[in-house]
Amino acid sequence: MSYDLAVWEGDTPTDDEAAGAAYDALYQRYFESEEQPPTPRIRAYADAVTARWPDLYGHDPQLYPLSNGLSDEASGPMVYFTIPFSRSDEVSSAAARMAADHGLVCYDPQWGHLRPASGHDD
Repeated sequence: MSYDLAVWEGDTPTDDEAAGAAYDALYQRYFESEEQPPTPRIRAYADAVTARWPDLYGHDPQLYPLSNGLSDEASGPMVYFTIPFSRSDEVSSAAARMAADHGLVCYDPQWGHLRPASGHDD
């Protein structure tokens, strides 16, 4: 079981509903069609997350395909990644703050809300 986060470049949506619509459109464009190399900002964010938690996915690429870096899970202006559920509280909160620090939008597709956001436990 895992916990997923989506992080992308762009203006912060006005509310969770708008964020969900933006997420759906971006995911369809960049993950369900032809994937693209990550943009420099997304690569920098992915590299920062990987540097902070180098052991998050283990070190065996057969068992942990993300061990080569989170940039492998990025396409264009978006990265969509899974966090092992056992570490989801620790990592998701900090990863959401890191996204904000990088000027990126962070969205929780499980619960359908922006992260970090007032009124939600982050």
